[in-house]
Amino acid sequence: MDAPDPATLLAAYDAQLRREAELPSALTVTPCGPLLLATYLGGRGFITYRSLDTEEGPATEDSVRALVTAAVAHFRELPEIRKVEWKSRGHDHAPGLHEALEAARFEPDETESVMIGDARMLAVDIDLPEGVRVRQVTDEADVRAMLAMQAEVFGDDPDEAAAHDAQVLHRLATRDDMEMWVAEVDGEVVSAGRLEPVDGTDFAGIWGGATRPEHRGRGIYRALTAARARSAIAHGKRWINSDSTEFSRPILERSGLLKVTTTTPWVWSREA
Repeated sequence: MDAPDPATLLAAYDAQLRREAELPSALTVTPCGPLLLATYLGGRGFITYRSLDTEEGPATEDSVRALVTAAVAHFRELPEIRKVEWKSRGHDHAPGLHEALEAARFEPDETESVMIGDARMLAVDIDLPEGVRVRQVTDEADVRAMLAMQAEVFGDDPDEAAAHDAQVLHRLATRDDMEMWVAEVDGEVVSAGRLEPVDGTDFAGIWGGATRPEHRGRGIYRALTAARARSAIAHGKRWINSDSTEFSRPILERSGLLKVTTTTPWVWSREA
């Protein structure tokens, strides 16, 4: 299998996975220059774009600061929105962006690696430890058990977790573009993650990967990832993408995925 070219993968990522492709479950989407400003259940907002260049020309510190100011002003007028994420990428031409976000009271979360690779590199047979079962779940009770395990492993704030759960359950009830996968031991969820085939693209994303600490290092997450990759191939997708923490990045790199850029979520809170 020929190794993909990182520059080609990054170009495909920018062309196919940004702007509208990032907003499948948004309640509203409002253009703001090159930005798209989205709202979600649970009082969440999200800001995405493919480029910060405007009709007047390439992005400058002044134009970037003006976009940040306009985006915050938009969400301030929506009292139901409590938190907003601006998703930045390390390779973007974005002069003065971090300074503008800090001035607008955005705070950065952990930077993650954007990993991309051929789904076939992940869709391999993995020997599971005895007693471990990997399956897709669809019943609400199973999905809630999966979400509870992820929130526990990630150490999520209870209010944040409740908002996230409401958004996921709403999307599962109203769309068919997301799959929930778990690994279980004696009926207990010990590892979990989502698969999101992106309509009209060559990509499927793997998201939310979490494994209980006592079950790590046993090949369970690799098996869960392989199952999602096989499903992605069945959906006709060639590439797998993931925003990976330092826990999952090495696993994906060993399977042949490449780090093509970084992404940092900057979060604005109304309370702040």
